Amino acid sequence: MEERLNLNDLIHDWNKQEASARPARVELNDETLRDGLQSPSITDPPMEVKLQALHYMVELGIPSANIGILRLVQEIAQQRLPIRPNCAARTVIRDVQVIVDISQAAGVAIEASTFIGSSSIRRLAEGWDLDAMLRHTEEAVSFAIRNQLPVMYVTEDTTRAQPEVLKPLYQTALDHGAYRLCLADTVGHITPHGVRRLIEFFHQEIVKDRPGIRLDWHGHNDRGLAVANSLAALEAGVDCVQGTILGIGERVGNTPLDQLLVNLKLLGWIDHDLSCLPDYCRLVSEHCAGPLPYNYPIMGRDAFRTQTGVHAAAIIKAKELGHEYLANRIYSGVPAELVGRAQEIEIGPMSGKSNVIYWLESRGIPARPELVELLFAHAKRSRTVLKESEILELIAAREMEGTVGKGGR
Repeated sequence: MEERLNLNDLIHDWNKQEASARPARVELNDETLRDGLQSPSITDPPMEVKLQALHYMVELGIPSANIGILRLVQEIAQQRLPIRPNCAARTVIRDVQVIVDISQAAGVAIEASTFIGSSSIRRLAEGWDLDAMLRHTEEAVSFAIRNQLPVMYVTEDTTRAQPEVLKPLYQTALDHGAYRLCLADTVGHITPHGVRRLIEFFHQEIVKDRPGIRLDWHGHNDRGLAVANSLAALEAGVDCVQGTILGIGERVGNTPLDQLLVNLKLLGWIDHDLSCLPDYCRLVSEHCAGPLPYNYPIMGRDAFRTQTGVHAAAIIKAKELGHEYLANRIYSGVPAELVGRAQEIEIGPMSGKSNVIYWLESRGIPARPELVELLFAHAKRSRTVLKESEILELIAAREMEGTVGKGGR
């Protein structure tokens, strides 16, 4: 049956795009070990964990990472890892000098991500004027280029800045050697519509006559739109999107890189092996105190778990057809096997008897009618899903009653 099934025959995909509408290039930049650690609730993990995270990035096919730490750059050099390191620096020469020092010590070119605030609200708070900002931009970018560092120029709060400010800032950076430009939604202000308008402005007004310039998108999740905005940015023509595992970062966090990876895979825009993604997410959750709520998309405990009778019955029927493909899609928008997970059927107050039967049989326990009735009745009286230990205790007690009864006769 497996060979005869075709996804297009079973699921009509309204998300499907014409080949001409797909991004020409999709790159990812992992900022977990820099931007992600800026959250006041996050723990800075030990170096061995950071090294492990770096290797997970490689396994996931992530080509670049913000990791301005000498030991990590040395690991890239020594292990010949296919990952491009970059490091953030204010448009201040002493900040860029630190990157130069690390690059020379490791023998690896590190991309200098030189940044400066751009919105009027930031400029008012800082007391900056545009002439000074242009001067700092020229000095920092020129210094990095003279020291043989590739430069990505970033304006903080790009999404709330005026066009007449953005244009001279980015043009100055390009004139002095920057080869990448990053657009930052620093406070999670923009919507997908705004993303498209902003990137259109960049294509028409800033990089139109400059072939080969790359555009990056850096998003935050304050309005819950980070993933949608990143996809819109790729559709609009950026080359690379940045994010962090589990979306850790300041305030409510950055674009969740794990969710972005899965969505890109489902859209057919990347073909990366995501089997180690749950391990990477657990590493961040455990060692950085990264939040992983039970209902977190894809990686949360309940992402592929149900107690509802109707849902469970449909999954069970699909399994009975002998096809995990059906079971992993009939009540799921993300195939569980994509990230090495499986459907889980629990017993609770919303369950039907099919839940009980499946639970027992999947553990090699005979689903005798009296046992099914016992567990079903107990579940209906419960306010929560039954724990495995609780169910096993009920089964053991039932077996004991049966043994005692036999002995008494």
